[in-house]
Amino acid sequence: QAAAPLHPVAVQCQEAQVVVTVHRDLFGTGRLVRAADLTLGSAACLPVAQSAAESMVTFAAGLHECGSTLQMTPDFLIYKTSLSYKPTPSGNLVIVRTNAAVVPIECHYPRKSNVSSSAVWPTWAPFRSTLSAEERLMFSLRLMNDDWSAERLSNGFQLGESLHLQADVASGDHVPLRLFVDDCVATLSPDRNSSPQYALIDLSGCLVDGRSDDTTSAFISPRMRQETLQFMVDAFKFAGDDRNLIYITCHLKVSPADQAPNPLNKACSFNKASSLWAPVEGTGDICSCCETGNCPLYG
Repeated sequence: QAAAPLHPVAVQCQEAQVVVTVHRDLFGTGRLVRAADLTLGSAACLPVAQSAAESMVTFAAGLHECGSTLQMTPDFLIYKTSLSYKPTPSGNLVIVRTNAAVVPIECHYPRKSNVSSSAVWPTWAPFRSTLSAEERLMFSLRLMNDDWSAERLSNGFQLGESLHLQADVASGDHVPLRLFVDDCVATLSPDRNSSPQYALIDLSGCLVDGRSDDTTSAFISPRMRQETLQFMVDAFKFAGDDRNLIYITCHLKVSPADQAPNPLNKACSFNKASSLWAPVEGTGDICSCCETGNCPLYG
């Protein structure tokens, strides 16, 4: 008898799909289950491939296919599904010799990412285990030209000009996502915790730089798409410091696009004409905490 597989079910969470590989010696007894008795998710999706030689069965499904469900936590988008084994009597028999089984499967995707204006794309680092895995969403922050049509070739600015910043997330085959910028801080070194520093966006999406009397900094509304958020910041330099290189580091996150914006997930600019904070989308009251400073900071 061949040795039983150590991990009869293996999961790989990819950018747009989950791939589940099942060894037909599901219970480690040496008795192979029938591929036809294995399904994925509440929609009972069938395998896409099977290898008789290796006794393996493979499922592949989009993240929101086969009846999967989405759970959102403060840090992760979690897609949940399950592998089901339901033995059917072979031939004309009315008995079965194995128990039914359900194996829960989860894919975890971080909702948040720190990116800098040098447009560093975080490297993908899939984590594989028996029943769950993790794959990073792709976030970016880019300096754009004045009409937003392309990335800016130069990162040099004169005081009096405006920086056009565009944050994006590549949502792939996820449920539709809406991107938010939690905070942005300007520093004189790549370390976002260094001093001196100046907050451009703070309080979970308040463009606080636009509150100053001499600025026109604001989010661009409406959005071109839910996965993109654009904003303009008037060029500046740190007082009393001759260094001309400034680093801008932003903390980005996503929420499902069908979830209404709230004080935790918002993009708010200060309107000088009305002296009120206004959101890119959602009702005006979600921005009231930008003025009082008591916005929730986690999520």
